[in-house]
Amino acid sequence: MKLFDSNLQHLAIARDILLTPFGLDEAKLQKALGSMFTHRIDYADLYFQFTKNEGWSLEEGIVKTGSFSIDQGVGVRAISGDKTAFSYSDEISEIALLEAAKATRTIARQGSGKIKVASQMQARASQALFLKNDPLASLDATQKVSLLERLEKIARAKDPRVV
Repeated sequence: MKLFDSNLQHLAIARDILLTPFGLDEAKLQKALGSMFTHRIDYADLYFQFTKNEGWSLEEGIVKTGSFSIDQGVGVRAISGDKTAFSYSDEISEIALLEAAKATRTIARQGSGKIKVASQMQARASQALFLKNDPLASLDATQKVSLLERLEKIARAKDPRVV
């Protein structure tokens, strides 16, 4: 039961980060996968990426630079026999997902006819891949600068070579 609860937590976190903000849900994912299996495909999967980066630079107690970036996308992989096709979009949306699925299913014409059924997969223990809370949102900009200033003071106090 613990493995099941853990998987449900992971699914809820992934849903909150990757699906809901982009207007997606499990039914739309099934629709994309289902559209691929209308052709002769042995296996297909979806890949989502969403990364936020934030950087702050402090020099002599003054914030010199700050940066923020988001890297996101959705990818689809389809396997038919010994052929593998990938498609990727920087946009996470139902349209992008369906277009990626359409692009990868074209390999099906020359597949081997082998089918892998997901129910044959064995559950295994896993580690958390997503944090429950967004660490970038845990502090506002003023708190982050204050933390940097405090760390700079500590570093300078520990060693005079810190510049």
